[in-house]
Amino acid sequence: MENLIDHIEEFKYSPGIWESLKEYSIRKTFNEGEVILEEEAYIQFIPIVMNGSLRVMRTEEDGREILLYYLGTGESCIMSILGGIHQEASKVKAIAEEKTEILFVPAHKMVMLQREHPEWMKYIFRIYHERFIELLDVINAIAFRKMDERLLILLRKKCKLTDSNILLVTHEQLSNELGTSRVVVSRLLKQMQEEKLVILGRNKITLIGESIPC
Repeated sequence: MENLIDHIEEFKYSPGIWESLKEYSIRKTFNEGEVILEEEAYIQFIPIVMNGSLRVMRTEEDGREILLYYLGTGESCIMSILGGIHQEASKVKAIAEEKTEILFVPAHKMVMLQREHPEWMKYIFRIYHERFIELLDVINAIAFRKMDERLLILLRKKCKLTDSNILLVTHEQLSNELGTSRVVVSRLLKQMQEEKLVILGRNKITLIGESIPC
């Protein structure tokens, strides 16, 4: 729990909620690429990232996937929280972006946490606000940005998430997250390399120059 204490502002001075989470929750570690939550699965536990990161995806009817948002240390998926509260099936899929440790909070304990710990609701409202803003950004990008801009924004997000300008990622994965084809991503990455924005390697992309996030 020590790592979480530094990342969840609402819980820092609330030993009571930490004791409740220790008592009721389960810890589990996932390797990169493992699925944490499947679409249409009944939500029994709410995931909170202890270490590492997740990417949350949505699959369209034609089978294409698109990235909704990332979750870093101390963050949770608001879609899972709402689904757990209302006892609904998951509308999203969560995948480990790297080796990731998850704290699983039983969904049936949500009401108790809300009733006994006001700071839990503050945390939920903050998470809801952050994820809502990110979803608005996704809609804005799809509606108004060209694919090369969306690709560069995605690479920058990944660099910020991993705190490194070297990304171990395939063109196929990037195309899935953007909801486009691998051919399009490969062409755009080659163009970005010619513009000296990236250096391409085998399943590796290095961002250089002004493209490195602050």
